[in-house]
Amino acid sequence: MAEVISLGCRLNLSESEDLRAMLAGEPDLVVINSCAVTGEAVRQTRQAIRRARRARPEARLIVTGCAAEVERPGLAAMPEVDGLIANPAKLDPRAWNIAPPQLAVRTQHTRAFIAVQNGCDHACTFCVIPQGRGPSRSLDVSQVLREVERHLASGVQELVLTGVDLTSWGHDLPGQPGLGVLVAAILDGFPALPRVRLSSLDGIEIDPALFDLLAHEPRVMPHVHLSLQHGDDLILKRMKRRHLRGDAVDLVARLKSARPEVAIGADLIAGFPTEDEAAHAANLSIIRELGIVHGHVFPYSARAATPAARMPQVPPAEIKARAAALRQAVAAERASWLQSLLGQPHQVLAERDGTGHAPNFARVQLAPGTQAGTIVTITPTRIVEGLLA
Repeated sequence: MAEVISLGCRLNLSESEDLRAMLAGEPDLVVINSCAVTGEAVRQTRQAIRRARRARPEARLIVTGCAAEVERPGLAAMPEVDGLIANPAKLDPRAWNIAPPQLAVRTQHTRAFIAVQNGCDHACTFCVIPQGRGPSRSLDVSQVLREVERHLASGVQELVLTGVDLTSWGHDLPGQPGLGVLVAAILDGFPALPRVRLSSLDGIEIDPALFDLLAHEPRVMPHVHLSLQHGDDLILKRMKRRHLRGDAVDLVARLKSARPEVAIGADLIAGFPTEDEAAHAANLSIIRELGIVHGHVFPYSARAATPAARMPQVPPAEIKARAAALRQAVAAERASWLQSLLGQPHQVLAERDGTGHAPNFARVQLAPGTQAGTIVTITPTRIVEGLLA
């Protein structure tokens, strides 16, 4: 049976599960589904390749994913690698020289990850993902509903909709529907589905229908992870983002006014080129202002052929220090938030590792023997190593 090693985003995780199902009959095969979002991600991809070769010296080792596009010559030159498959072709059986399989329902996770969108049409100055993923393209509503039905047949309790630029879903479809249309179709089509969660959202693209669902629909989880990137307006402009700080502040204020329990997550980049102390301070302060409790902090990493790589760079030691300061600020915000959740009942989806997630994505320690895939009510009384218990 093929082994698939997944790195990077939730979209990669979803695609890796399809790869496992598609390649289930292939013996002595190791697939590295790679990531290239930062220089560190590429380093981890190379590390995973070397580890896989040491563990499976006789296996055929194939690399796909974003790094297989943007780092193709370097990865192809690695002696451990037997071949590369283009990222857009990785779910095409013809690329693997196999017959089209009947995909089984994926059972590795208690939540089902459904990739409804791929690629990106934007040109953020720091990003190579459009090179690795191509232009934005969407599954239509009927395709998504078939995927949902396939997963619900196995008793899945939560769907996670993913994409490279999830909120651009529908922009390439007839009539250019917004993501709210898709989420509403899923909820209407499957009234017994208890939970829908959304991966990273571009706040400026949240359409009115989607906002209404995030604010008022109990089956849409109160957990909004924003592709924020920075808290300083000048840096946001140099990143070629389409929002300013005030847009994010206004969005979160409106969400929390309508649904106070909503938990905010965000991606933040530390040490973007030209970032001075004042810009870094703005990046730090937005964590408190938005109440960011699920933070993904990325030290800026110059990527070849991107405009940001040609801008004046922040010294590496300063980038590292600023990333640490951002993580510390998120940790402080998160600790206070977790404390506020004690003594309240939470509906927790049990995972296989003995923990689970509340609707706001707080992680919870469960009693031994709790059946994975069930939703249980937990009223935590303490915090143990960052988990509610």
